Amino acid sequence: MAEFTLHDETTAPEGARPALAAAKRRMGFVTSLNAVMAESPELLAGYNALAEQFGKSSLPEPAKHVVLITTSVLNGCEYCVAAHTTVALKAGVDQAVVEALRAGKGLADEELEEVRALTESMVTDRGWVSDERVERFLAAGYTKRNLLDVVLGVGVKTLSNYTNHIAHTPLDPAWADQAWSRD
Repeated sequence: MAEFTLHDETTAPEGARPALAAAKRRMGFVTSLNAVMAESPELLAGYNALAEQFGKSSLPEPAKHVVLITTSVLNGCEYCVAAHTTVALKAGVDQAVVEALRAGKGLADEELEEVRALTESMVTDRGWVSDERVERFLAAGYTKRNLLDVVLGVGVKTLSNYTNHIAHTPLDPAWADQAWSRD
């Protein structure tokens, strides 16, 4: 197993240091994910830029959390499920929604279920989402822009999920209360 350094704003390669310092100012700490990604300043910059754009996307806030948690569960990313569960609950996403997502189950909320089902299809079918699934998503009141924003969210999480798989990223204490296991 390759050992990855958990960098901070003083040990990271020069190109990653500003991003880590900004993360520390924003969150109060450098996440283990960012600390690992700092090994590649380009990956860290790309991930942060995509995450920022997804945050600005047209999806309603609860739907963004559905995309992030669903992708992480399907990819078996224990780190990201715990992190996004914590963030979603702090953002006011209903506990029952979060619990269902963590269990890989459907949602009672029909609009959010369409986001979950679309995300699931996107991840499991590697982007080959059926026309019927797309039509159901659009019929639920979402737009083509929303559809493409789900693609963005899946892409953001794929970067972090795969990084965590390779690096065996340790869970930050901030996410520990929401630890999750893929087993």
